[in-house]
Amino acid sequence: MGKLILVTGGARSGKSTFAENLVRSFGENILYIATAIAFDEEMQERVRLHRLQRPEAWETLEAFRDFGKSLPELLNGRDAVLLDCITNMVSNIMLQKDMEWENMTTADISGVERDVSAQTSELLSVIKRAEIPFVLVTNELGMGVVPSTVLGRAVRDIAGRTNQQLAREADEVYLLVSGIPVRIK
Repeated sequence: MGKLILVTGGARSGKSTFAENLVRSFGENILYIATAIAFDEEMQERVRLHRLQRPEAWETLEAFRDFGKSLPELLNGRDAVLLDCITNMVSNIMLQKDMEWENMTTADISGVERDVSAQTSELLSVIKRAEIPFVLVTNELGMGVVPSTVLGRAVRDIAGRTNQQLAREADEVYLLVSGIPVRIK
């Protein structure tokens, strides 16, 4: 069974740098799963800077769902997998839905959350069958102010419960605070 390491923390806490250094310790043949969608110039610049941070030898898979279909055949010969980040995965799955978020009911949001949970379960299934470590990066969203919009609260709530789902299954969990990793599991 593959080892699951979850790396969480706030924005700019050092999560990605810590996770990248961690996967380097497993070897050089790394699969990097990028879940972000570069939908505007600012996000394009973030993606560009992330690419510069990691070694060119790492293969990149751009995906945020359906990991059971795309991932298993890419694991052969790998030393580890780094997925950055779960929060973007959750947001992208949610925003695929053609909905008016500010008019959503709790029942509507629960339906979206079931899809996110199913995608997370599919990812966990791939990890459990793999024989290599997976390092997943995610944002800790629940420590700030309550978002003022329905969409903002839904992202926070669904991402928070997704993080809990992953942390329950994780072998190790690290919380990054000001660039300092604290092992919490």
